[in-house]
Amino acid sequence: MTNARRRIEDPTKETRETPLTEEARLSVMVVDDDARFRGLAGRLLSACGYRVESEASSVSDALAQLAHRKPDLVLLDVGLPDGDGLELSRLITAPPSTVRVVLVSADCDATSARGAADAGASGFIPKSDLSCEALASILQNP
Repeated sequence: MTNARRRIEDPTKETRETPLTEEARLSVMVVDDDARFRGLAGRLLSACGYRVESEASSVSDALAQLAHRKPDLVLLDVGLPDGDGLELSRLITAPPSTVRVVLVSADCDATSARGAADAGASGFIPKSDLSCEALASILQNP
């Protein structure tokens, strides 16, 4: 996790190397039960040019917020205390929704990447690899 903290706490280097694209103006909701990670991810996303508009700490909190506002993107932890992030991704991305989901997890086994696609997510990023470039790479594909 040290590598992730370095990237998240010092995102300016990555921002200079990454040109702002249309995706960089997307509104984002960060869903993770770890408040410290939500804060770090929010700072990274803001430094990358994304608009972090909301945070949620659980499935129920995310669903309550999504009932009132739909972000362009949800950065979603796979493991949440009151439910499964994969199932929440399926709910968020079910047609006719246009909300995109990128799943994250500290557990980066191969099934997480496969499970992301099966859950309707645009992609999966291990928390230790979260960066402007990783998000841009996933979001450039429809």
